[in-house]
Amino acid sequence: MGRPDPAGEIPLLRRLWSGGHLLPDGASGGPAHPLIRLFGRWVRRPLLPAARLWRRNIQLRVVATTLLMSLGVVLLLGLVVIGQVRNGLLDAKRHAAQGQAVGGFEVAEQMADRKSDTRGQDGAGADAQDSGTWLNALVEQLASGGKGAYSVVALSSDSGETPYVASRGPRASGDVQPDSVPADLRRRVDEGRTAPYERYGKIVHAGSGDAEPALIIGKRLDDNNGDAYQLYYLFPFTQEEKSLSLVKGTLATAGVFVVVLLGAIAWVVVRQVVTPVRMAAGISERLAAGLLQERMKVTGEDDIARLGESFNKMAQNLQLKIQQLEELSRMQRRFVSDVSHELRTPLTTVRMAADVIHEAREDFDPITARSAELLWGQVDRFESLLSDLLEISRFDAGAAALEAEPIDLRDVVHRVVDGAEPLAEAKGTRILVRGAETPVVAEADPRRVERVLRNLVVNAVEHGEGRDVVVRLAVAGGAVAVAVRDYGVGLKPGEATRVFNRFWRADPARARTTGGTGLGLSIAVEDARLHGGWLQAWGEPGGGSQFRLTLPRTAGDALRGSPIPLEPEDSRRNRRPVDPGTPQAPAEHPVAVPAQPRSALPPADAAAPSADPTALPGNGARVVRGGPEAPSDGPQGGQGPSARQTTPNEGESRPRGR
Repeated sequence: MGRPDPAGEIPLLRRLWSGGHLLPDGASGGPAHPLIRLFGRWVRRPLLPAARLWRRNIQLRVVATTLLMSLGVVLLLGLVVIGQVRNGLLDAKRHAAQGQAVGGFEVAEQMADRKSDTRGQDGAGADAQDSGTWLNALVEQLASGGKGAYSVVALSSDSGETPYVASRGPRASGDVQPDSVPADLRRRVDEGRTAPYERYGKIVHAGSGDAEPALIIGKRLDDNNGDAYQLYYLFPFTQEEKSLSLVKGTLATAGVFVVVLLGAIAWVVVRQVVTPVRMAAGISERLAAGLLQERMKVTGEDDIARLGESFNKMAQNLQLKIQQLEELSRMQRRFVSDVSHELRTPLTTVRMAADVIHEAREDFDPITARSAELLWGQVDRFESLLSDLLEISRFDAGAAALEAEPIDLRDVVHRVVDGAEPLAEAKGTRILVRGAETPVVAEADPRRVERVLRNLVVNAVEHGEGRDVVVRLAVAGGAVAVAVRDYGVGLKPGEATRVFNRFWRADPARARTTGGTGLGLSIAVEDARLHGGWLQAWGEPGGGSQFRLTLPRTAGDALRGSPIPLEPEDSRRNRRPVDPGTPQAPAEHPVAVPAQPRSALPPADAAAPSADPTALPGNGARVVRGGPEAPSDGPQGGQGPSARQTTPNEGESRPRGR
């Protein structure tokens, strides 16, 4: 895995593992192996429903948490209780065994002393057979009083290397094997001489080979001939194990009942709290869906009941306020519509009179002639304002209808540019069209799209400070886009969020030289929404602005991105070179962008624009503060190669104006 191959610096096995194929030199590792991804999906698939249920069901989480905590407490208490019982049983067994063993050792010593005295009085000699017979009688006598409670084993005192001499073998009661006594205990008994020693071990039975834990206590003694031997008491823990098993079973049964009982109690208690919350959530969803008459059922006088009463009062007040607002909105829409319609007749009369006076202005004195011109212009603006108010009232009333048909946006853009040419000539501005080499077809309402683009182009010319205005078209995937870029005063921080408000102006002291009503962008954004599209703004102080209209190619489809990035590639942040090793200080004073020569525009021999797959809809606001620290446009920044915009040959562009 670690040895590089001769072709590059990436190990061969790592290349094969990363995506299952060889990577080019210098390339980074690909995604995980397909088998690993398949295994991960196979493992996660059955867990997804359980995870979804866990996230959505608070009652399940509370009950499961209660059960886990109860189980932990029961296990902890069980371990403590079992440990205490076990220690108590061992201590009791040890004390009883020590008393029994000490008594047996005393009896063995007394029997050896009596046998020695009797032999001395009779004058009889003792031999090995007499010693062996005496040991057999001793073991049988000591073991006769503890059948099932303990066993007795007599061994030679030749330590662990030679278990017994030829003349005297080991003696054991019952079916206990003499080798049940550990060798290290035998050595300690030989070394201790007269002191008894004890150790935990196992009793091995002859024939079956079964072993059971036991406490072994031994001591070195002298037999009837004065020869040393080892006497052991083996106390099995059979009864103690039965008692401990009984305690464990009792604790386990009680623990299971306690855990189940606590789980049932938690389920009932949580259900009493969760049920009203679920009812409130369901009623809230129905209220949000418009069913304002929904109310919670309130029973009792507890906290939940007071919550239900408060919820019902809140819903009633909301219903009342919403009804009042709806009635007020209906009255306002009706008032605007009625006033607009009622003003039609007197406005027509005033218009006719203003036209007559305007045509005869040459016969008036200069002051009266100027007044006639002002009257004619203001009447024209009044007509536009009245038309915009009628259009806004249709949007507010939801009566605006979309008459979509397949159109080529290039034709719409050309009509708009031709209409704005007189204003551009007066301002000394060129209007350049980019991306008009290939058809840009979409299902849209041509009247509404033309109105939106006319408003954007006229605003760009008016606020462009005599610099170029670039109109860019692009189509990719299921979306088409038209962006209008100017290099004028731009937008200050926060203005891009308010530029679509009704009657809003960036500079209230600025005169409307083109007779605007202040409703153009508001109507434009409503037209874009009616198409299911976006109308978004970007700007930087002193660096101009860009408005982007994005529409679905097929009416009714949902947009996933835009073919044109919201922030243009010639923005101040994109033009400034950045050294990765040098920290960039924020610019305190933004530098104004001069009039754009031909070389400052995008290259003329570039390819057609491609879609920005990461361009997602935002809130329509994008303002750069004039420094490298300005926040990016998120996924709409379009910094990658797939998002860069280029233009056709200069000879194929459409310069307008000067």
